[in-house]
Amino acid sequence: MRFAPPTPTMPASAAAVKGTGMTQEEHTLEQELSTWARAAFRAAFPALAEAPDFAAPVARTAQEAHGDAQCNAAMGLARTLRKPPRAIAEAAAAAAPPHPAVAAVEVAGPGFLNLRIDDAWAARRLEAAAADPRLGTPAPGAGRTLVLDYSSPNVAKPMHVGHIRSTVIGNALDRLHRFLGYRVIADNHLGDWGTQFGILILGYRHFADPVALEAAPVEELERIYVASYERAREDEAWRDAARRELVKLQQGDPENRALWTRFVELSRQEFDRIYARLGVRFDLTRGESHYNEALPDLIARMEREGLARESEGALVVDLEDEGLPVCLVRKRDGGFNYATTDLATVLDRVQAFAPEAIVYVTDERQQLHFRQVFAVARRLGVRTRLAHVWFGLMRLPEGTFSTREGNVIKLERLLDEAEERALALVRASSPDLPEAQQRAIARAVGLGAVKYADLSQHPQSLVTFTWDKALALDGNSAPYLQYAFARIASVRDKYAERFDAAALDRHPIRFTDPSERRLALHLLRFPDAVLRAASAFRPSLLADYLYELAQAYSRFYQNVPFLRAPEGVRESRVRICGAVARALRAGLDLLGIETPDRI
Repeated sequence: MRFAPPTPTMPASAAAVKGTGMTQEEHTLEQELSTWARAAFRAAFPALAEAPDFAAPVARTAQEAHGDAQCNAAMGLARTLRKPPRAIAEAAAAAAPPHPAVAAVEVAGPGFLNLRIDDAWAARRLEAAAADPRLGTPAPGAGRTLVLDYSSPNVAKPMHVGHIRSTVIGNALDRLHRFLGYRVIADNHLGDWGTQFGILILGYRHFADPVALEAAPVEELERIYVASYERAREDEAWRDAARRELVKLQQGDPENRALWTRFVELSRQEFDRIYARLGVRFDLTRGESHYNEALPDLIARMEREGLARESEGALVVDLEDEGLPVCLVRKRDGGFNYATTDLATVLDRVQAFAPEAIVYVTDERQQLHFRQVFAVARRLGVRTRLAHVWFGLMRLPEGTFSTREGNVIKLERLLDEAEERALALVRASSPDLPEAQQRAIARAVGLGAVKYADLSQHPQSLVTFTWDKALALDGNSAPYLQYAFARIASVRDKYAERFDAAALDRHPIRFTDPSERRLALHLLRFPDAVLRAASAFRPSLLADYLYELAQAYSRFYQNVPFLRAPEGVRESRVRICGAVARALRAGLDLLGIETPDRI
């Protein structure tokens, strides 16, 4: 028996969760308990009813000995209510309304409310979540639009390992927000305009190899660019000639335009092939050139409204009041720059999509740039939330790389090596499988390993990628989580071979061992993990949750019998296994990682 993957686009189940008085589409576990805690404090202190922003968030306890969940709201109320936090917590515990989820409340330390969740309630809640394709996750994004700008490689240059973070982080955020009901506009803002095209066009006319261009077009274009760039560094006449080619392109010269169009088409074909391999797709692919015609009008508006001033022949926006250096929007030679294009892009997106937010996923080196662009956009009247999700660089143990120096590590070669190394693991663990199936599994494991090695890290960390860690079967890695899923599939298959599979649903989930209860409570936190990862723009929070889930399942699997357990207990445990499998598959899918049934 195999598990069907959850369908991210399906609406949340509206079926009421028995004994909770709420529907799964309305509340997660933490939201449900937080609502109850807020009611408890307001019952004890009626004045809080007049504070609509008052919240009493409940979160998982750091130590199991302190209960299943904890509320620290009393600490923040001490000054307002002029009472000791412990006295506030004791009053809230005494006034708390009954709730089927809360089996016990204890006041601890200086004023913590420690909660124990009722076993029967948790079991029924888990049954309802396991039956829901969304595992009880709400859809707070319904009716809301998010524009997500990520990946954004440069035309005429192969994607290299430096592109992996923006691509996989951006795609995970894309998947998370779609799962939560948002209308996501994923936009690949290609670098398809700028001074580099003058260098490339000149180099193309002198250095192009027609045979190489046919065999590997983007690699050949990069070779041409590097050669021309090196010549420009040493030869002033070459630099001047490159500038002339750029001016001709900008003025619409037919021959240069035709070359530029061909460069863009060849590059997009290459990018799309890599994206298909990674399971990444975009709703829009609009390069910088798409906004060229809007730039003169934008500059005219900024001058007309007094937002920009001339400085040494250039046009700048003074951002001193915001603690930022001036933002250059038109160069001395009359040309535009990235800031001008990004401002035009913001205005276009606001007008076209009316989004709640526009989110940019780029590396840490662009922090100042986006602070300046966002500040100028606000002065232009943009009220849409603008967010920059920046990430640290990814390195290999060999060191860093430079596009201009031509010593980059190509992304495709990294993916090829990932699949080759994963194939060796699959052949060792499943030598009986047909070759085609082994390669299909190796593709899922290898690509998943590369993605997870990135996504399991805090986005702002510097990541040093190593194969040993990425492909480990016994650590925080994609293969470890994929193996946990495959092991559960094996349990279900063995159960179906020996018992009536239809009997599973006739037996309720119940807890007869602490490891069962611990695992069930962790499963109930899946929706909260998804919400946190999306709202913080940190896929690593979901990766952390999945790793802890796999560890909890491993302890459960090792400590209690499954198929040898008595009837009823056996079915309950297999049903819990099924819920774990659903959560692993759903969570890894949100990270863009596949879950083979065998490894």
